[in-house]
Amino acid sequence: MSLHILRPGLLTTVQDLGRYGYQQHGIIVSGAMDALALRVANLLVGNAETAAGLEITLLGPRIFFETDHLIALTGAHLSPTLNGQPVGRNRAVWVAAGAELAFGPAVAGCRVYLAVAGGVAVPLVLGSRATYLRAGFGGLDGRALRAGDVLPVGEPLPLGTRLTQSLASPGRAWVQARFTPDPTLCPTPRPAPIIRAVPGPEYAQFSAASQRAFWREPFAITPAADRMGYRLQGPKLERPAATELLSSAVTLGTVQVPAGGQPIVLLADHQTTGGYPRLAQVISADFSALAQARPGQQLRFEEVALDEAQALYLAQERQLLALRRGIDAICRTA
Repeated sequence: MSLHILRPGLLTTVQDLGRYGYQQHGIIVSGAMDALALRVANLLVGNAETAAGLEITLLGPRIFFETDHLIALTGAHLSPTLNGQPVGRNRAVWVAAGAELAFGPAVAGCRVYLAVAGGVAVPLVLGSRATYLRAGFGGLDGRALRAGDVLPVGEPLPLGTRLTQSLASPGRAWVQARFTPDPTLCPTPRPAPIIRAVPGPEYAQFSAASQRAFWREPFAITPAADRMGYRLQGPKLERPAATELLSSAVTLGTVQVPAGGQPIVLLADHQTTGGYPRLAQVISADFSALAQARPGQQLRFEEVALDEAQALYLAQERQLLALRRGIDAICRTA
């Protein structure tokens, strides 16, 4: 089984949930920018949440299905179609051999995730199939997809096979499932998201005026935005005593402030350490909203306490568990 890339889109890569255990050697985690969207897509087709899928950015690809497949599309709304007909997001879709998936205008969000039952079966590199573009490894030859690429697909798990059998309809080009996840688990991305965060290790070093401005004023995402991070433009954030700092650990969602006073939010391909002061840390429950923001959009930060951040994370994980159990129950009764 395989997927044939007819047109690659703006930036389409193979991603899973990342490459863990090697940061002490300077090898980043990488993986999906919107891990929640990829996890949901994988659950919808009966995969393990860690299976590799495609991350599609703003301008989508055209993909030809050489054999029957079960797929799911989550994340951004990029006007997906199958054989020219609109197809639903956030649900399982059985696709017959010979069908073609394409995308149109970007309605909302930045990144779509395509999961296929069995997962994209490119080789593992250090335990992950994630594409790390800067280093040129993982994914398909360490690069973005190109026209003419053919991606292998693994064998579906038993749950994926049952889901496929429940939807397969010989003689039809595609059939989509009726069930979808709770909308709070896969909301339509907002044009001006509010991103919740907790104060970072160097928060107290910033002036009171800068602290207030960070929580109250909007910041625009500049064109200097990629999988490594977003450079933001807004009020200048100042440290009265701008002492030098030792390089320290950073992670997804760390908000650093360079000398110019304009913050940077680190994303999936962030470096392992950094020497800029860490003003704030985006909470895990809002990583998805952050990853779906586009260059040119504005966002605001909202302060939350650590215990609230932990509660929001646990609530999100409970929703994923409920989805997993719900899909399993549907298959048992089908």
